[in-house]
Amino acid sequence: MADLFSVGLTGLRAAQTNLSVTGHNISNVNTPGYSRQTTVQAANPAGSTGAGFIGKGASIVDIQRISNQFLTNQLWSSTSRDSEVKSFQSQIEELNNLLAGEATGIAPGLQKVFDALQTAVEDPANLPARQLLLSEAEGLAARFNTVQQSLATQNNFIGKQMGTITDQVNRLASSVANYNDAIGKAVANGGQPNDLLDKRDEAIRKLNELVGVTVVPQDQNTLNLFIGTGQPLVVGNDASSLRVVPGRSDPSRVDVQLVSGGASQDVTGLISGGELGGLIRYRTEVLDTALNSVGRLALSVADEINSQLGQGLDLNGRAGAPLFGDINSEANVQLRSRALPGNQDDNAQLNVFIEDTSQLTTSDYELTFSSATDFTVRRVSDGVVSGPFTLDPANPPVIDGFSVDLDSGSLANGDRFLLTPTRFGSGGINVQMQRPEELAFAAPAKIDASLDNRGTGKVSQPDVTVIPPGQTVEDIAGALAGGVNIVFDGSNLTLQDDAGNPVPASAITVTPGPFTPGQRQRVEVEVDGFTFAMEISGSPLAGDSFALQYNEGVADNRNALKISALQTEAVLGQGNGDRGFSLLDGYGDLVQRVGTKTAQTRTDAESTGAILKQATNNRDSVSAVNLDEEATNLIKFEQYYNASAQVIQIARSVFDTLINSIR
Repeated sequence: MADLFSVGLTGLRAAQTNLSVTGHNISNVNTPGYSRQTTVQAANPAGSTGAGFIGKGASIVDIQRISNQFLTNQLWSSTSRDSEVKSFQSQIEELNNLLAGEATGIAPGLQKVFDALQTAVEDPANLPARQLLLSEAEGLAARFNTVQQSLATQNNFIGKQMGTITDQVNRLASSVANYNDAIGKAVANGGQPNDLLDKRDEAIRKLNELVGVTVVPQDQNTLNLFIGTGQPLVVGNDASSLRVVPGRSDPSRVDVQLVSGGASQDVTGLISGGELGGLIRYRTEVLDTALNSVGRLALSVADEINSQLGQGLDLNGRAGAPLFGDINSEANVQLRSRALPGNQDDNAQLNVFIEDTSQLTTSDYELTFSSATDFTVRRVSDGVVSGPFTLDPANPPVIDGFSVDLDSGSLANGDRFLLTPTRFGSGGINVQMQRPEELAFAAPAKIDASLDNRGTGKVSQPDVTVIPPGQTVEDIAGALAGGVNIVFDGSNLTLQDDAGNPVPASAITVTPGPFTPGQRQRVEVEVDGFTFAMEISGSPLAGDSFALQYNEGVADNRNALKISALQTEAVLGQGNGDRGFSLLDGYGDLVQRVGTKTAQTRTDAESTGAILKQATNNRDSVSAVNLDEEATNLIKFEQYYNASAQVIQIARSVFDTLINSIR
């Protein structure tokens, strides 16, 4: 009877364990990362009798966690990629709306300036039309400033978000290390801590939402975690930590360091995957280029318009004043260079002057000194190194449209500087002209044919192509004061003053020469260092003359037409001999590239989201709790329990019958 009772008791215990495991599964149906568990049941060793072997019931030999490591790894990698893409998308969507928006984009403001200019061209003496141009220019400058501020705000947000993410990474890394320790101890004692394994897997999944990690299994069921290109984040029960610090190459933004054993390593450029990888990739691939592109456009707009205004006359007959502030003002120049840590003189400062906006790129530069005066410049965007150059205050070297000179401090071998010639350009643009009559719409020189001319020769209105250093267009009046007349003597063109004498300090050049009546040819006249260019056509006769004079006409719009032509002229991207492109095309290219990148990111987000969902479903199909299955198990194990109890009841009844028969 004791054997029968013992067999029934083993079945009762096995059924009870099965019911407990089933209940545990049901209770954790909504627990993130939980893997369903099942029992492994085996028959107890049979006992030998004279009639053969008689079984001794059953027992639970193990409680297994239903998990597929391959599917779990897929879930981790899919989580990392999806989180990275969505983090990247959230930032680029904001940028795309900013650049392409009607209220915030640069293109609408730039178009309004040229539309207002066209209105002023039609009536150059009209003050309200001139005032409209000033107002639209102020609106354009405000748009540039807004874009700069918005991008700077986004950069600051990314830095703060990176700090928050690293704190979360550190907490999860410590949790994984603690789980490794607890799991290792449990395995050493002969157990399999299923719930701890689930919690560790869930912590790793959450880690992959923040940063991509590589998982390497070790002995005793512990896992080592690595980031980047193999930098250790968790090794056994030891966890390293991440921290954000001011950027070594750019203190205005943060870098990420891995701290392990008292040593630190910059891993900013190595991190990929997760939300942190998405933010870093966006900052590197999109934000920097956008800042530099908008900055270059702002510098070009201000420089080209100011330069052309300086070649004209305003309503008062004075040389044109600049519409926008000086792009090489002290405040702007100081933003373009930054000494990197480790320089011998921390106070050393370089000046970076914009020399030719048409040659500017959208890259940053790293300048490295090999001595106190010699240096090379590496373009960050493509790694191209230029130089060596030598600091020369009298003739500073020019690289990609900007020059470099020493402002203060001392320099030594190994000193390094980050140069950002265009990054802050859109924040530094402002309108400084206050009076609309100061807009220089008139050309400074004109040419009139003599009324006594007998031939059919015609000369186009002159352009001033060269102004001597230190002089303005107002000085043209003095240069032409004695009279400058282009006279055809029957074979050549000559320069004569009003008295018929050769003009001193002057020269005339015909291209292609010599002058041939009846052909259209370019004529350049140089007087006292000023150069005037025009075209002559038709067939003048001997004695025909054309008077080159200082222009005093307030209704002249020739210089305004040249400013208007900047809308379509190629004034950007002419470095390395390229043809270049216009202002609007330059901004349109940026908007198009950001828009294309945004559309691609949306597609990537849909793709990675679908892959993550599939990976989650695959993992859940194996490991997740199925309530229908568990309900079936409850009924099965309840019947098992009841049947085992009935075995015990029968053993008791048989035993009672035996006892009663002896009495």
